[in-house]
Amino acid sequence: MPTSLIRVGVVFGGASGEHDVSIRSASTVIKALADDSNRERFVVTPLYIDREGRWWSDTIARSVLESGAALTNEELPQPLPARGLRQLPVNPDCIDVWYPVLHGPNGEDGTVQGLFTLMQQPFVGSGVLGSAVGMDKLAMKAAFAVAGISQVPYLGINAADLNNPPQLEHVLVKVEDELGYPCFVKPANLGSSVGISKVRNRDELLAGLQLAAELDPRLVVEQGVNARELECAVLGREHLKASVVGEVRFDADWHDYETKYTEGRSQTLIPAPLPDAVSQRIQAMAVDACRAVHAYGQARVDVFYDEADGRIWLNEINTLPGFTSQSMYPTLWEASGMPLPQLVAELVATAQE
Repeated sequence: MPTSLIRVGVVFGGASGEHDVSIRSASTVIKALADDSNRERFVVTPLYIDREGRWWSDTIARSVLESGAALTNEELPQPLPARGLRQLPVNPDCIDVWYPVLHGPNGEDGTVQGLFTLMQQPFVGSGVLGSAVGMDKLAMKAAFAVAGISQVPYLGINAADLNNPPQLEHVLVKVEDELGYPCFVKPANLGSSVGISKVRNRDELLAGLQLAAELDPRLVVEQGVNARELECAVLGREHLKASVVGEVRFDADWHDYETKYTEGRSQTLIPAPLPDAVSQRIQAMAVDACRAVHAYGQARVDVFYDEADGRIWLNEINTLPGFTSQSMYPTLWEASGMPLPQLVAELVATAQE
């Protein structure tokens, strides 16, 4: 093996509700790293984290990638070790750059980033702070508010309050008085629209809160707005650059998990049909959002745009965006003149800075 090859450890799967999306994203990333244009630059070692947090070697990882689906406990080598990370299945000295392709808790939230930081090894994406704040919607919104970035009205709720009838009634009344219907109920720490409900009355609000509370002890309720959904990708470390702006239109009441990951259910317009001045405002807001939470490397920033009065609200930042065939992050950069193999190479380069 030529010494010039950069050894990239791609970590995927994870103990999160977005395990399946991670497998699909990792497959895309690895194919791009192995593209003809990158073949003389990188050698990839895939590492799989199962649903209970155990780390597995490249042999198991490749079988998961080949099947495109998670392995059950019965399909993994026996006897199973204890849950969680007990030891790395690869010598860290054999990896030059770590590339986490993990979505949701236990991977996108600063935990794995903390591990790589303790190992004193470079990795793709944001550090512990940006990852943690970017994962938790309540912490994220607080950071955006301090930075003076416009957001839709929202409330933070503790799931424990749902078990106390007087407190629950207070929560329901507060949501109805301050936000009204329709509104969106979300777990604070999941992505890919997992556990999110659009609610139009008190019964749906109660059901949405209970669903989200099964997934997270911290909940967010956001006011529904009549707006276009736009997205912008950000890349870089010291100097952040924004992609063209894209728009998501979908054949559903809202952009839920099924719509997001089913072929033909959503349509992307890239670049979005917008006045140049609006696109530039969104690109500037995307960079400001990254700086507000100290995110770098890669991020996808989602905004709402009300054509009627020109208002733009920041929705959220995703510090470890999806890389599936339906994912906006690589598609936005493709439209900005950076094809996928070049994009993943740039991301590895940001980790080495």
